[in-house]
Amino acid sequence: MSRAASFLSLCLLALSLVLSAPLRTAAQDTQPAPAATPAAAVEIDYAAWETFAAEAQTTIASGDATDEELEALRKELVAWRDRFEAAQSVNAEAIATTQAQIEALGPPPEDGTEEAPKIAQQRDALNAQLAELQAPVTAAEVAWNRADALIRAIDRTLRERSTSRLLERGPAPLNPLNWPEALASLADGFEALWDEAATRFGDPEVRDAVREHLPIALLLFAVGLLLILRGRWWIEKLTLRVLGNERSAQRYIAGFVISLGQVVLPVVGTIALLTAIIILGAAGEKLTALLQVIPGAVIAFAVARWVGVSIFPIGDVPPPPLRLSSQARLEGRVHATFLGLIMGIYILLKEFGEAEDWSGASLNVVLYPLIVVAGVMLFRVARLILSHSEALSEDDAAVSFGRQLMHLLARFVILVAIVGPLLAGIGYFNAGYAIVFPTIFSLQLLGVIVILQRVATEIYVLATRNSEGARDALVPVLMGFLLMVASVPIFAIIWGARLTDITEMWNRFVTGFTFGDITISPSIFLTAIIVLILGVFATRLVQSTLRTTILPKTKMDPGAQAAIVSGLGYVGIFFAGLIAIMAAGIDLSALGYVAGALSVGIGFGLQNIVSNFVSGIILLIERPVSEGDWIEVGPNMGYVRSISVRSTRIETFDRQDVIVPNADLISGTVTNWTRGNLVGRLILPVGVAYGTDTRRVERILKEIAEAQPIVLLNPPPYVFFKGFGASSLDFEVRAILRDINQMLAVQTEMNHQIAERFAQEGIEIPFPQQDLWLRNPEALTGTARTETLTPGELRDVAEAQRGSQAHLDESDTDAGPDDADGDAR
Repeated sequence: MSRAASFLSLCLLALSLVLSAPLRTAAQDTQPAPAATPAAAVEIDYAAWETFAAEAQTTIASGDATDEELEALRKELVAWRDRFEAAQSVNAEAIATTQAQIEALGPPPEDGTEEAPKIAQQRDALNAQLAELQAPVTAAEVAWNRADALIRAIDRTLRERSTSRLLERGPAPLNPLNWPEALASLADGFEALWDEAATRFGDPEVRDAVREHLPIALLLFAVGLLLILRGRWWIEKLTLRVLGNERSAQRYIAGFVISLGQVVLPVVGTIALLTAIIILGAAGEKLTALLQVIPGAVIAFAVARWVGVSIFPIGDVPPPPLRLSSQARLEGRVHATFLGLIMGIYILLKEFGEAEDWSGASLNVVLYPLIVVAGVMLFRVARLILSHSEALSEDDAAVSFGRQLMHLLARFVILVAIVGPLLAGIGYFNAGYAIVFPTIFSLQLLGVIVILQRVATEIYVLATRNSEGARDALVPVLMGFLLMVASVPIFAIIWGARLTDITEMWNRFVTGFTFGDITISPSIFLTAIIVLILGVFATRLVQSTLRTTILPKTKMDPGAQAAIVSGLGYVGIFFAGLIAIMAAGIDLSALGYVAGALSVGIGFGLQNIVSNFVSGIILLIERPVSEGDWIEVGPNMGYVRSISVRSTRIETFDRQDVIVPNADLISGTVTNWTRGNLVGRLILPVGVAYGTDTRRVERILKEIAEAQPIVLLNPPPYVFFKGFGASSLDFEVRAILRDINQMLAVQTEMNHQIAERFAQEGIEIPFPQQDLWLRNPEALTGTARTETLTPGELRDVAEAQRGSQAHLDESDTDAGPDDADGDAR
C-alpha cells in the first residue's frame, strides 16, 4: 500500500477509534472487569522461546522473508518481549525484603576475622534465598534483551529495504517507448471493468436484485449526489453567515465547527453512493475493490479543500492566517483544491493499477502526469507563502523569526516542486513520489495546526473574556507548542516512518533513561511534578491561613508576622521539593556527587547569590528590618515593601521601587527610622537678623513647637541657640514627634506658623547680601562723559586718563589675555 493510503488509513483508524469509544465504554460497563494477574503468576515456556528465537534469527539472517512476513514475525517478538518485561517484576517485594534483611546483618568482616556462626549461617541462607528469587528475573532480563535485539534487527532490515526501494531506478516515464504499454494497460483495465459490469447485468438474478432494491438505491443515490454537489456550498454559505461582519470568539468557534461539514457531507454522500451501488449487487470483484478505495480518495480531496478554504478564507472576518490579497487567497483555494483532486486520483489509479497487475513502466507513465501537476501546484503555493512572508514586518523579533521560517518553507517547497518531477521523470519514481506527496501532506498538516492553534486562542478568549493580547498570551502559545509536539509522530509517518517505529520510540520514552543509578521517565517526572505542585499548594494554603487567621490574633508586630510567613514558605517549598524527589524514587545519595560539584561552582561563581541568600535568612530571623519600616540605605530612603530570599524592595517617597541586595542590609549601614516604635525627633533650623532679641525668638519658637498636636510635651520641645552665622543668628527647634512618619507635615506647618509670627512680631528673617565696590569705574569704561565739559576741563580729563592708564593692570580691566591692544570689553 502507498504512503498516502497508509496515512489515510491511519486517519480513518483514529476516527473509528474515537467513534467507537462510547460503544467500548458501554460494553466495558456491562461486563465484569477481568481479574488482575499477579506478577508471580507469570509463567513462560523458555524452551519454546529458545526454539522460536532460533527460527526468528535464521529467518532474519537469510534475508528471504518478505516485508509482510518480517512484520508478522516482529509482532510475535513484541508479544514475547512484553511477557518478559512483565516477568521482570516477579518476586519484587520478596527480593526487596530479602535484600533488606541482608543489609541489616551488615557487611561481612574484611580484616580476616571469622564471622559469628549464627550470623554467617543466616547470611548464607538469605543469599541462597535471594539467588533463588532473582533467578526468574535474571532469565526474563536475558530473554528480553534477546527479543529486543531481534526486533531491532528486523527494524534495521526493513529500513534498509525501504531505502533501497527509494533509491532504486525503474522505467523512466519520459521514455516514449513505455507509453504504448501504459496506454494499453489503462485501456485494458477499463475494458475489464466494463466487461465485468456487463456480465453482471447479463445475469437474470442480478437484474432481479436490481429491480428489487432499485427504489432504496435511487434514494441513496439521489441523497449522495446532492450532498456531494451541494453540501460543500451549503456549508460555506452557512459558515460565512455565522461569522458575520464582527469579530468574536463565539462566532469563530461556531464557524469552525460548521466548517467541518465540508469534509463530513462529501464523505457521507460518497458512502451513500457506494452503498447504493453495493445494494444493487451490480459490482463485481474488481469494481468492489475499487469502490473500497474511493472513500480514502474522497477524504483526501475533502480535507485538502477544507484546509484551503480555512487558510485562504473568502472573507476578511476574522483576519486570515496569511497576509494575502483577496485575489491571492482565491488562487490559494484553487491550488489547494487541485492538490486534493490530484491526491484522490493518484490513490485511485495506484490501487487500480496494482489490482490489475500493471508493470512498473505502465504504472509510472500513468501516474507521472499527476506528479508533474502536483509540482506545479506546489510551486504556486510556495509563491503565495513567499508573498505572505514579504508582507510581514522585520521590526518585531518574533515576526522576523516567523518570516525567516516562512522563507525557508517556501524555498523548500519550490525545491521539492522542481526536483520531485525531475527525479520521477528520469526513473527514480519512488524518490520523486517520496518527496512530492509527503510535502503536500505536510503542508496540509501545518494548515491543520494553524487552524487548531487559532481555535485554541479563541477558546482562551472565550474563557477569559479578554481579547486584548490573547495571541501573545502564555496559554495559547503553550497549546500551539503542544500541537506541534503532538504532530511530530504524524510528520514522521508522512515522511516514511513506520508505525511500529513510532510505537517503539514511545515505549522506550515511557520506559525512561538511566543515568548511573538514576532513572528518569515520564511517569517519574510527572509524579515529581504533581507532588511538588501539591506541596507548594499546601504551603501557600498554610501561609494564607497564618497570615489572615492566626497571626493577626497574636501580639506580634506586622514585621514578625511577615517574617514567619516568608520563612514558612521557604521551608515548605524546600520540603516539597525533597518529598517530590523521594516520591519519584530518585536516590538522594546519588545526588551527593552533583551537590559536591555544585558546591565548587557556588564557591566561585555564585558567592554573591549565596551571600544574599544567607543575608535574607538573617533578615527574616533577626528582623533588623521589617516590612513597613522606614529605612535609609546609602542614598536611598523609603519604606520596606517586601523582603525576599535574595533582595529587599524599598518604595521611595517618589513612588519608585529600589531593589537592594540583602547583603548590603547586613554588612552596610542602615538607618531604621521606625524600628521598634514610631517616635522620632524633628530638628528645624531657623535664622533671624542680627539685632533681634534672642530671648523673644526662643520664646516664640517654643510656643509654636508646643502648639503642635503631634509633638510630645515629655520631654518638652527645646530651642537651641546654635550660634552666629555669616548673615543670621542661628536657632534650632528640637522636638520629639509621636509619629516620625508625619515629620514633613509637622515641619511644613511649623514653618508656616514661624513665618506668620515673625511677621507679626516684626522679626526679620535675613538672607545673604553682598555689596560690590568698583575701583576706578571710569578706567573700566575707557571713556568719560564729556558732553557737558568745557575745553579746559576736557584737557584736564584727558591728562588724568593718560595718567591713570599708566598705572592700570589686568585686574582693573575686563580685557582677556588674548586682547593684545588692551581694550576693555
